[in-house]
Amino acid sequence: MQMKQGLLAAVAVVALIGATTPVYADTTADLLLRLKEKGILSEDEYQQLLNRRTEEVKAAPTTAPANSASVQTQGAGPAETVAGEDKSIVRMAEGGGMTFGGVTLKVSGSINGFYTHDSGKTPSETTTVDGGLATVGSRNTSSVRNGLLPGFIKFDVTTTQLGIDVGAHFGLYPGINSVTGVGGANSAGNPVGLSTSGIDARQTYLTFGTKTMGTIKIGRDIGLFGSDAILNDITLLGVGSASGNAGPSNTSLGRIGIGYIYTDWIPQITYSSPTYAGFQVSAGVFTPLATAGRNEVNSSPGFQGKVTYDYKGDAIAVHAWLGGITQKHDEYLGIPKYTGNALDLGAKLTYGPVGLTGYYYTGKGVGTTGLFILATDDFGNKRKSDGFYVQGTVGFGKFTIAGSYGESNLDLAKGEINPLLVSKNSSYVGQLRYGLTPWVTLLTEYTHTKSSAQGINEADSDTIATGAILFF
Repeated sequence: MQMKQGLLAAVAVVALIGATTPVYADTTADLLLRLKEKGILSEDEYQQLLNRRTEEVKAAPTTAPANSASVQTQGAGPAETVAGEDKSIVRMAEGGGMTFGGVTLKVSGSINGFYTHDSGKTPSETTTVDGGLATVGSRNTSSVRNGLLPGFIKFDVTTTQLGIDVGAHFGLYPGINSVTGVGGANSAGNPVGLSTSGIDARQTYLTFGTKTMGTIKIGRDIGLFGSDAILNDITLLGVGSASGNAGPSNTSLGRIGIGYIYTDWIPQITYSSPTYAGFQVSAGVFTPLATAGRNEVNSSPGFQGKVTYDYKGDAIAVHAWLGGITQKHDEYLGIPKYTGNALDLGAKLTYGPVGLTGYYYTGKGVGTTGLFILATDDFGNKRKSDGFYVQGTVGFGKFTIAGSYGESNLDLAKGEINPLLVSKNSSYVGQLRYGLTPWVTLLTEYTHTKSSAQGINEADSDTIATGAILFF
């Protein structure tokens, strides 16, 4: 009975292989030989199936039929074929994924880790800055932690149906550090025994559209306002300002709140146009975010938009953007309603091995560090904020030297007196990278962070980080 079941299983395997996609005859022969060696097939059964497969290969067409599920590789390199082989047979190239039955599955991801040493001012009456991002603590701290990026693994499943390109997209962002779990994957660190890390499910969205009509996105993904600021920031590959280094959560600050407001990952319905002469327009409606500390219920959605321009010549490449955000906030426990608005713009110029990036934002009622954090005073009066960063990179073979300076500023609301409220967070960053392999980059970084209050208080800290980041 066991032999008959084994024979039926082997026949099913051979039939399935033959029915789905062309394979090499010696691959199937090797599979049958392994089944025989494991005792699943007798000598007679082995010879019978081998002869059957040989006859099928001889009778097979030289090219795959139109509805066959031929396999193609997507991602890091072109599909690889071997001379003299059936053109419908494609080896897996290094990188991204495959296409089968008209459906493309792509997998991408990243992992990083950095030894990070952080030192700040000893706490005193003159180091308190509400909203300050420089470290204030009586001891130096060390950790092995994630940088501005946690790890991530992303799955993209795309196809074309009835002439429409459709896709499903999922992004999971696990960290290496233990967290409390009280506030989710990015909650406070918990570096004690028997602790676990967290996974941040940042991306879950669908897309549909055409090359001539553009694309609709529905789900949770990165915002439009401020997104290019963080995606072009050199600290995205490193650590930057190391908030909470004694007990790190899934991410460091990088330059968040020290040059730009964090774009965040927000439920949205957005439209992106096709690209015309290098220009693309995106706009959408977003779940309205509550003012930090109030949790008001907002009746209107948030709106964000962005225009990008890209040009690439023989030696020069340009990426530029202009974005905006607006959102109404309803009354909360007697605090009047208000509307937050902000604009941002930036550009990245690359000439050979040299890159220059500049960014600026300005807003009223949007706050600092994160959207609608410290956006108003206790009476609902809006605070103005702005910020910028400038950075440069230069490559020497596998080495890249990079540096940047940035700051985020927050003004008092009209008539407000609050000497401990943050006025400015700023930082200098120096970075050295080495491309060990196409996937792995080694990195060492120094960051000096300074926080100043509206009064006389201030604090500063120094961070040294060294480690590696991998992308695939």
